[in-house]
Amino acid sequence: MSIIPVEVPTGAIRYNTDSNKMECFNGTKWMEVAVSSPDLDGGARGIFAGGRDPSALNTIEYIIISTAGNATNFGDLSYKPYAPICLADRTRGIIAGGYTPSVVNTIEYITISSTGDTTDFGDLPTGQSYGSGVNSPTRGVLGGTYVPGGFQNIIQYLTIQSTGSANDFGDLPFTMQIDGGASSPTRAVFLGGYITAPTRATNIINYITIATTGNAQDFGDLNEAKYGNSGCSNSIRAVSAGGNTYPTVVNTIEYVTIATLGNAIDFGDMTGLGTYVAAVSSPTRGVIGGGGNPSLTNVIQYISFATTGGATDFGDLTEAKSQLDGLSNANGGL
Repeated sequence: MSIIPVEVPTGAIRYNTDSNKMECFNGTKWMEVAVSSPDLDGGARGIFAGGRDPSALNTIEYIIISTAGNATNFGDLSYKPYAPICLADRTRGIIAGGYTPSVVNTIEYITISSTGDTTDFGDLPTGQSYGSGVNSPTRGVLGGTYVPGGFQNIIQYLTIQSTGSANDFGDLPFTMQIDGGASSPTRAVFLGGYITAPTRATNIINYITIATTGNAQDFGDLNEAKYGNSGCSNSIRAVSAGGNTYPTVVNTIEYVTIATLGNAIDFGDMTGLGTYVAAVSSPTRGVIGGGGNPSLTNVIQYISFATTGGATDFGDLTEAKSQLDGLSNANGGL
């Protein structure tokens, strides 16, 4: 006996027993119902992980981005990485790689709405550090890295809500370390970086389309060549903050409009010099923490994406450190 086909009405709801998720039919396909919110405990959370003081650290701390105040302890990583690579969706934060002081291929995750220690996620194909993490609502991408013996041009991706190993995405145009990355829900930009001496710092901006795989493409240039900068964004503007033009540490902030191509535009200045800082963001605010100036600092400062101008004091990290990295559950890729 044949089964009479039943038309599914648009807006129908079902429970998917395979994924354990509620889904809604949009007229073409079933889509997962989003039930999470980035506004937790009074606002979106920013997470700062790892670093060195100058010893390698396993500490994780958090702030509420919409307010000003000091960071609070979140939990610990299972290892002590400096220069890890961080990214996140609305519920889960990913912390990958870093130096311990040997370079590692570890990937761990946290649930951003809670506090506590990390859980094992999987592995990178090779050890990575001094790379940049960007994301869409579903996919995380890691671009550029330094490993003992030199730089690599690899780009890798993972599905944030799953666990397992990272996969090949494509290549950067050069073997390089990238410290500043930012994204919209569809596109990510890699801002400057460190390439083989004697050139060292570069002003190159590259971009990728996150939902696809393939090699990075030229976007434009920063105003000055730098590494040790950090990137953050809302869905429109990507900001590069601080860095090292070799041998000079800078306090400059510049931005690009992610959906277009072109060179960076001056935004303003940080409250002090800073290299190997970390940055997190919400739709309205970017927050920059830590770094060397060249001495270590615990300063946290913030900018408003909609305007241009200098950064404003936010509060303090639990300790002075550099070579940490940051993530948030309300970044521009979400």
